[in-house]
Amino acid sequence: MNQLMQEIRQQPEVIARLTTEHGEQFQRAAAAIHERDVKQVLIAARGTSDNAARYAQYLWGHQHRLPVALATPSLYTVYQTPPRLADTLVIGISQSGTSPDIVSVVDDARAQGMLTLAITNTADSPLAEAAELVLDCHAGVEQAVAATKTYTAQLAAVALLSAALGDSAESLATLQALPQAMQRTLEANDHLDQAAPNYAAMRAGAVVGRGFNHCTAFEIALKVGELAYVGATPFSSADFMHGPIALVEPGYPVILVAPSGRVHPELHALGETLRERGADLLVVSDDAATLALATTPMPLPAGVPEWATPLIAVLPGQLLAHHLAIAKGYDPMQPRTLSKITKTL
Repeated sequence: MNQLMQEIRQQPEVIARLTTEHGEQFQRAAAAIHERDVKQVLIAARGTSDNAARYAQYLWGHQHRLPVALATPSLYTVYQTPPRLADTLVIGISQSGTSPDIVSVVDDARAQGMLTLAITNTADSPLAEAAELVLDCHAGVEQAVAATKTYTAQLAAVALLSAALGDSAESLATLQALPQAMQRTLEANDHLDQAAPNYAAMRAGAVVGRGFNHCTAFEIALKVGELAYVGATPFSSADFMHGPIALVEPGYPVILVAPSGRVHPELHALGETLRERGADLLVVSDDAATLALATTPMPLPAGVPEWATPLIAVLPGQLLAHHLAIAKGYDPMQPRTLSKITKTL
């Protein structure tokens, strides 16, 4: 078993540790946010961390009615015209905490007197030093280039902060139960090593989700791109229906992320349409009828609230990307042109 697969399989343990042993940091951050009467949130991130920020947009918007925007770091580092801020919590999310453009957003926000927060797996990083508050993901060292356990730890940090902001014992209990659901998800998708060779010729496709799992569509697309060199484009199902569905022809691969929840009926209906058009459907869902639409089902355990499903829905996508890389003859531990830490200006 290579290091990437080991880290994929470590995720239940990582989330169990974060949700049960490190609660104080989320309580402290929530207290500071309430004290400053934050009205909006601005998040700077890149790559996988950007997808954790997308999750925050939906989760904090839904649970706290907070407007959450993604920062444009080039305005800070290239154009040197950062936005004027007021009553804003500014967050940098970065596994390594070393990318200068993310640090610059936090530096400027602190200079403007805004409350700043770092979500990172490296508590002594430049990002952590720049921010007033730090949430350590405690994922342990991640050796593989492709981020897996650090991504789900970032999602958990976003969700734990939300639970602390709402003083929600119910949300915390849901998060503490997730490691078992994550383990069941990994076990239920052991078959993907056998399914992956069927997609060895795959060069392009779409990944579709909506709502809380908009981030999951982006993250799965990123993983199959960086590990298996597949040009998979992520879409909201609503955006997909506004034009890109024209791409679909017999055999066209579509990964549909459709856990139970408010957006599930729309996604199921889209799955029916895609099947009618001959798409090769890979379906991530806990719903039997939706999984039945799939050429390749990627099952999830039932009973996880929709807002928490991004922590389990991404796991089949990670496994698929790993196995697809191997099926194509690539080394998932050494994706071409990539390094573990990327620093952008």
